[in-house]
Amino acid sequence: MLSIAERHKYILDNLNKHGFVRITDVANELGVTKVTIRKDIKILESKGLLYKVHGSARPANPHVADLDVHVKDNINRDAKGCIARRAVELLGDTDSILMASGSTVFAFAEEIRMRTWHHLNIVTPFLRLGMLLNELENVSVVQLGGAVHKKSLSVLGDEAIRMLGDCICSKVFFGVDGIDPEHGITTSTIEEAKLTRRMMQAASQVVVLADSSKFGQRGFGRICSLEDIDVIVTDAGISEQMVAMVEEAGVDLIVAR
Repeated sequence: MLSIAERHKYILDNLNKHGFVRITDVANELGVTKVTIRKDIKILESKGLLYKVHGSARPANPHVADLDVHVKDNINRDAKGCIARRAVELLGDTDSILMASGSTVFAFAEEIRMRTWHHLNIVTPFLRLGMLLNELENVSVVQLGGAVHKKSLSVLGDEAIRMLGDCICSKVFFGVDGIDPEHGITTSTIEEAKLTRRMMQAASQVVVLADSSKFGQRGFGRICSLEDIDVIVTDAGISEQMVAMVEEAGVDLIVAR
């Protein structure tokens, strides 16, 4: 039987390798009770070495805060640029699309701005995006109305949702604050999650733009389950465990390099 130190090393090694561990799995693999592993995880958590969630453990607190969009702009900039360049390849020359708010979506918009289009329709709640793309030739921007959320610079609320009832689009592109195997696709506010769900209903294909740091994280507002997504575009930092999770859910995964 393994010593306490050996069990703790096993748990931490698996956390580093996979991004999370389940108590039941570790107990079965080591031939001990779940009570024993729960005690081990409690000790490791008290030392700040992991974060315990229901039935499992993670390397850090998975719950994310609602950050200002200008702060998000400077996080993982290179990865977001790779994602944006790959995502723009999904657009047709005459597409009608929905684009939500967020720093990765803004990077995507900057890639759109650098290209020539025959006729592209864009519907968005994101004020920065509307200002960036409105002057482009052969690009029409429909700006949704509503109350402005100061941190995201995006409009939210019933008015924006009502306007989406007049839209029929080929694709919706949105960023997220978390992609979690248990809680699905999440963002930082309930209002944004509600608007994003309505945007999904107005589109034929749902595309998530998320850098690899978003996997295993959780926002406050739940958008949908992983199975409701058609495509995820991410960067090469995604772990093998998360790749398997996405593929098992039947989602097309594009890894931008």
